[in-house]
Amino acid sequence: MKTVVELKNVTKTIRGKKIIDDLSFEVVEGEVFGFLGPNGAGKTTTIRMIVGLIGITSGEITICGKNVVKDYENAIKHVGAIVENPELYKFLTGYQNLEQVARLIKGVTKEKIDEIVELVGLKDRIHDKVKTYSLGMRQRLGIAQSLLHDPKILILDEPTNGLDPAGIREIRDYLRSLAREKGLAIIVSSHLLAEMEMMCDRIAIIQKGKLINVQNVRDEDETDKKTYFCHVNNRKKAKEILVENGFQATVHAEGIELNLEKEEAPAVIKILVENHILIYEMKVITKSLEDRFLEITKNEVAVNA
Repeated sequence: MKTVVELKNVTKTIRGKKIIDDLSFEVVEGEVFGFLGPNGAGKTTTIRMIVGLIGITSGEITICGKNVVKDYENAIKHVGAIVENPELYKFLTGYQNLEQVARLIKGVTKEKIDEIVELVGLKDRIHDKVKTYSLGMRQRLGIAQSLLHDPKILILDEPTNGLDPAGIREIRDYLRSLAREKGLAIIVSSHLLAEMEMMCDRIAIIQKGKLINVQNVRDEDETDKKTYFCHVNNRKKAKEILVENGFQATVHAEGIELNLEKEEAPAVIKILVENHILIYEMKVITKSLEDRFLEITKNEVAVNA
């Protein structure tokens, strides 16, 4: 896949203090890339550097191969962004807001505006005044403004802040469809773990300005070993049988735990059944993003202590 945004060893120092420390990652087309970290971790500062709102102390940021510092105009033309909240004229209609933005962009036609309105699902309310819109509708209108010039990357800073559960789901589903259907690269920053897990393909975890880890949330390699829990009637006997057959098993709760590749699971079931062990349940034990985030950040704190 084509790389749309790349950060190489980016550092930002303000009044002698490192706010961002040697940050490197890349975002490819068609993915929703999550930027996750506690408040004050440096998420908004990084986004402001990507879109050129503040300078870079050292390192390099490129957008579609164009350097943000050396070739800002050609780099930023590929970007659509909402940093914090969308700026809207509440006394105008949604359509009039889009027309105001379109005046600043060469070649945006009425047909293009209509296409974007359809895309963001505001067709039925686009001629109502923005002051009558819900927060979710305002976010979608802000995204529509960001899409008028056909950007390659959409950057959203805390896009679900202040939304109710229905609005959060609405924005999440919409962003995923944008990435899937238009091949748009999307960067979303947040501190909401559960929401990021449902929305993103990959997630970069940042803490105190440093990149701690990049996690795949979807499309994990199916050949990787995973931890399985097997609920059986005789844990001790089941473990002995499996160890005899070359598997590593641990007695746990109401059953046993095993570290297996996907194709090994049927063999384990077959061995246990042939040895008259009753199997009530067998499942993969998956760690939530919250578990992984806390594990990673705690480990990082321990290392730096």
